[in-house]
Amino acid sequence: MITDRDIMVRCIAAGGDPATTRVETFAQGKPVTIGADDSVEEALHTMTSHGVRRLAVIDGHELVGMVSQADVARHLPAEKVGELVEALSSGSANN
Repeated sequence: MITDRDIMVRCIAAGGDPATTRVETFAQGKPVTIGADDSVEEALHTMTSHGVRRLAVIDGHELVGMVSQADVARHLPAEKVGELVEALSSGSANN
């Protein structure tokens, strides 16, 4: 799975041509997902433990959406938002 950020940072900003660059160039490992019925706390835990800023949301085996760091932050108490931003800004976030 790749995101718009992957395209911008890894292709366009690096001088690549998005019209000719193949998606496989950016795909790395297995996508990190969260269930559609999971809590915001679970999303926070998953993001911080995997060092990712975006999660694919699945219902069974079907992709039903994406949730971002900003989406999660809007539904957390202020102290948890700080923890999330700190954890993901440490340079370990993958996407």
